Amino acid sequence: MSTQTAFHRGVIPVLQLLLPGKEDALLATKPDKHLRERIEELAAKSTEGDLTAEELAEYEGYVRANKFIAVLRREAQQMKSTGNA
Repeated sequence: MSTQTAFHRGVIPVLQLLLPGKEDALLATKPDKHLRERIEELAAKSTEGDLTAEELAEYEGYVRANKFIAVLRREAQQMKSTGNA
């Protein structure tokens, strides 16, 4: 079983409890301007290999959060399209 499959199996039951009725709100959320700018700054520094240890930890946190949000959004979209909302 892949890491992604295992993660999905672990979180989907919880998401199915939390998401119903909130799919549209979740799909409409976007990070604020300052957060987007900070992530872009860190991404550029990462590409150049110029992150400090503290910046790397921060950037990794944003990457993890982004992956989790992607799972939430994917599940919300699937719930909407299958009528399980």
